[in-house]
Amino acid sequence: MKIAVLISSGKDSIFALHKAIKEWHEICCILFIESKNKDSWMFHTPNINIVEKQAECLELPFLKKVTEGEKEEELRDLKELITEAKEIYQIDGVVSGAIHSKYQWTRIDKICGDLNLVSIAPLWDYNQEDLVREIIENKFEMIIQSIAAEGLDESWLGKKLDINTLNDLIKINKKIGINIAGEGGEYESLVLDCPLFKKRIKIIESEKQMENHYTGRLVIEKIKLINKQSKKQTRNT
Repeated sequence: MKIAVLISSGKDSIFALHKAIKEWHEICCILFIESKNKDSWMFHTPNINIVEKQAECLELPFLKKVTEGEKEEELRDLKELITEAKEIYQIDGVVSGAIHSKYQWTRIDKICGDLNLVSIAPLWDYNQEDLVREIIENKFEMIIQSIAAEGLDESWLGKKLDINTLNDLIKINKKIGINIAGEGGEYESLVLDCPLFKKRIKIIESEKQMENHYTGRLVIEKIKLINKQSKKQTRNT
């Protein structure tokens, strides 16, 4: 099946892509919505410029559309983007990284239905802990790029999301009920490398910006792409 993949720079959408390839789907392009509203109901917003670089690391075509991020209105922009992908690449379906969010999944599913496309959610109904553990075991290199939950503080920004961090999240979950996978917006991740990437992303300059003691973002100002074989710099941004 020829498919497009909605990615947001984080672990869930890129792992959904990983899963889709393993199921023998042909990935035709990467889709991305750039929301101007940092509190968008549908889309991630931290370090949104890096998604295009991830598409370059994947060596896949990239289609983007900008939205004002107004609730429900942003869905029209998403539909236009998926329609464009269908017209250009003759896709049969769209992959998303939804896990338990019915708000996100049902809206993507409806858009796909309207366009006679298959909506594919490889991570749907995954156990939170099992999902993060599986992503780590599949050698994803990722960091925490934003936080918005009690139990997290500035020290979490830029922190590598590995088995030790997962264990910390499990402890916080048992104490105050935080979503281990971060799907409720408690944190957002950024994938720097994974087995699908032909190049890896290295952060050169970044700054932590906190709104209060448990809400903040890692603002990434400069990166470079590293060829994974030669380990030499290939591009600056």
